[in-house]
Amino acid sequence: MADTLDQIAELRTRMQQSIVGQERVVERLIIGLLANGNLLVEGLPGLAKTRAIKALARNLEADFSRIQFTPDLLPSDVTGTEVYYQVDGKSEFRFEPGPIFANIVLGDEINRAPAKVQAAMLEAMEELQVTVAGTTHAMPPLIMVMATQNPVEQEGTYPLPEAQMDRFLMHVNIEYPPIDDEVRIVELVRAEETAAAATSSDDADGSSTPLSPRVPQTAVFEARRAIAGIHVAEAMQRYTADLVYATRTPGKYSEDLDRWIDVGGSPRASIALDKCSRVHAWLAGRDFVDPEDIRAIVHDCLRHRLMLSYEAQGEGVTADDVISAILQQVALP
Repeated sequence: MADTLDQIAELRTRMQQSIVGQERVVERLIIGLLANGNLLVEGLPGLAKTRAIKALARNLEADFSRIQFTPDLLPSDVTGTEVYYQVDGKSEFRFEPGPIFANIVLGDEINRAPAKVQAAMLEAMEELQVTVAGTTHAMPPLIMVMATQNPVEQEGTYPLPEAQMDRFLMHVNIEYPPIDDEVRIVELVRAEETAAAATSSDDADGSSTPLSPRVPQTAVFEARRAIAGIHVAEAMQRYTADLVYATRTPGKYSEDLDRWIDVGGSPRASIALDKCSRVHAWLAGRDFVDPEDIRAIVHDCLRHRLMLSYEAQGEGVTADDVISAILQQVALP
């Protein structure tokens, strides 16, 4: 376990070296990878959403692909298509895989894709397979989709249906970095530009320095096996279920919660909390889950699974506000 934990820690450290001021986002990416889930990342332009997943793919032994979603995109542009070939007088259709057939997939601005493209993505994310022309094609054993969306530009977008939102393991919000981190970001970009110029010069005379070896995929699979063995006490299981149950029966906890919540989380929310809390405990070097593991990831696991009332929206109450109120109302084990 120690060697695997060291490898994942090395992956995390390398990512943090290229992403300044977004340590929480890096941690959520690692949790999503080890929990075998997909992430929905929301934030304003320029906050390193794309850079974060590129850093993960660059430091992990994995194939990376990017899908830029637009309103005129077709499902075949994502999943692949049958192509007609003629060779030596013989003709046949061959399947040409689309960009979804990769280990790390960045779906940029997924809310700009039409419903039929979103449905094709949903099958790939949930079933780990793609059906084209009546034939089912299996996807790689290691795959993580990180979809992004911009919260401010809503023209020409197709809001994700609740069924697809629920299939994302976590919904991660990215905020502006502190001013000190922003200074470091500028310094980092300047250093990268200098290094890139030096590398181009070295390539010209054949003296370029090789990149550090990437973390192998086997480390991810070994980590998942170790995480499956993390102990979850009955009290922790009950606490997880109580938090999700509070979103469905808010009237039992407070009048405000009853006014704010229209629809609560499904059992998939409890499963997500269980998975992510075990990963959080494993990353902390523990072989058991405690309440702080659950509380650390509950906002990311629940914020996209709650449907708030018009009254809550009118009062400016966010999903995070509701989840924080639930944490205050539900008793700790």
